[in-house]
Amino acid sequence: MPIKSRIRTIPHHPHQGIMFRDITTLLKDPIGLRTTIQEISKRYQAHQINKVVGIESRGFIIGAPVAYELEIGFVPIRKQNKLPAQTISRDYQLEYGSDRIEIHTDAIQPGDCVLLIDDLIATGGTAEAAVRLIQDMGGTVHECCFVIDLPDVGGRKRLEKMGCKVFSLCEFEGD
Repeated sequence: MPIKSRIRTIPHHPHQGIMFRDITTLLKDPIGLRTTIQEISKRYQAHQINKVVGIESRGFIIGAPVAYELEIGFVPIRKQNKLPAQTISRDYQLEYGSDRIEIHTDAIQPGDCVLLIDDLIATGGTAEAAVRLIQDMGGTVHECCFVIDLPDVGGRKRLEKMGCKVFSLCEFEGD
C-alpha cells in the first residue's frame, strides 16, 4: 500500500506557489494510518531507543502510537507557552520571522537515545531546533523520522550536516 498515494496535495496553500502536502487524508484512512505506524515501528524495533519525541502537532499523531508500539515513552515538543512545567526553548527561523519551541526540562535524561518524529521535513528549521533541544538536555538523536520529505527544500541536507540520520516514508520532489 503506497503511503504517498494517500497524501492529498493542496495547491497554493497557505501561499501562492506552495504545494501543501496534507496528511489528513492518510490519517483518516485506517489502512494508511496503520501502515504508516507499522512501517515506522518496524524500522526501529531492534534499536535501543528509549524515547520518541514528536514535534507539535502532527508529530504527536504519528509519534505517540509509534512509542506505544515500541513500548517506550513519548515526549512532546511544543510551541512556546503550551507546556505547563519548567521548559527550555530554542528559536528557529520561518519564511517570514521566527518562532520558538519548548520541551519540559525533565523530559530527556542524559544518555537517552531518542527517535525524533514529525510529519514532514521541508526547510528543517523546526527539526534542527528540536535536535538541539534534545542535545542540550544530554540526549542523543538516533534518527529523525518523517512521513514526507521535500528534498528540494533542503531540510534533509541541513539535518545531515548536523550529523543526524534522516528517514522518510515518501518524498515529493519538485512538485
